[in-house]
Amino acid sequence: MRFAFPSTIVAVIALALALSRGAAFAQAQPAPGAQDAQQAVKQIALTDKQIQSLIAAQKEMDAIIDKLPPAQQDNPDAKVQAQIEAVAKKDGFASYDEYGDVAANVSLVLSGIDPKTKAFTQPPEVLKKQIADMTADKKIPEKDKKEALAEMNEALKYTTNVQFPANIALVTKYYDQLSAVMKEDE
Repeated sequence: MRFAFPSTIVAVIALALALSRGAAFAQAQPAPGAQDAQQAVKQIALTDKQIQSLIAAQKEMDAIIDKLPPAQQDNPDAKVQAQIEAVAKKDGFASYDEYGDVAANVSLVLSGIDPKTKAFTQPPEVLKKQIADMTADKKIPEKDKKEALAEMNEALKYTTNVQFPANIALVTKYYDQLSAVMKEDE
């Protein structure tokens, strides 16, 4: 059984990379490799309207994606692609690509917000603290710790600071609503 460490930025980075490659998903192209993963996260300045649209679309998007077998989630058929595009457009996005960019940027900011205090710390600093905590934790079996630390250190290579400070205030404003609809990998 694999040890499940507390929700970390690793899951957020994976989600951000997956969501930001909306074009790859919609066109059934392979996912970007680790080499170009950092470029896959396109940071944008968010708006209230985009956040509200994301909140409106998220549950329906999740419902569509969750119905797919894991093997088809990165390469859905044309019917599913059409459904995803339709949901994105219905909820105010120009395309699934825009939805993916917004979701990736929101996820990046959420990864730095402390759920209790709502204080923000840049994602690389959060991940460095999590790495230090994991390293110091004597309760985790060594094999599991080594695997988790490898994943976290790899994620650290692609974790960047939030480029648009206004996004932090905006995501914090909608934090409770976003937390309720955005899936967290456990």
